[in-house]
Amino acid sequence: MAEDLNIVAGTKTEQYESLLPQIGGLLEGETDLIANLANVVASLKEQFGWLWVGFYLVKSANVEASAVREEELVLAPFQGPVACTRIKKGKGVCGACWDKAETIIVPDVEKFPGHIACSSLSRSEIVIPVIRNGEVLGVLDVDSVELNQFDETDKFFLQKIVELIPFP
Repeated sequence: MAEDLNIVAGTKTEQYESLLPQIGGLLEGETDLIANLANVVASLKEQFGWLWVGFYLVKSANVEASAVREEELVLAPFQGPVACTRIKKGKGVCGACWDKAETIIVPDVEKFPGHIACSSLSRSEIVIPVIRNGEVLGVLDVDSVELNQFDETDKFFLQKIVELIPFP
């Protein structure tokens, strides 16, 4: 039975290749960022069944009586278990991705220094920065219950998907 499901689903590359035009169609002509992020997340979660798929957006932090502008990642559209709401730059996998402005693949989250455990079920993770005009505007975070779930194929296609999203 499991073999039949794999044949129907195709290889990971085939799944991404069939998903790209679908996501492109959902985004075409839609200017609302939240609607677009929600559809991307739903499409990925539905296709791959990962534990958690979602975005965090860079926003100004709530700092009272401070002239210094601080920023943090704030939870945006996602699907999966309840998540951390705010993440500081450089903290956890998402904060590290934001800080370095590069995709991070974590085969085993227990071995990532400073990992933020929003869900004890998460075993591996990939985080892709959303970069426009040289600035990180957010991150796409994906968690799996499986160790070593993500690889260069995921990195390649998830980066392509993130590039499709029109950011204001």
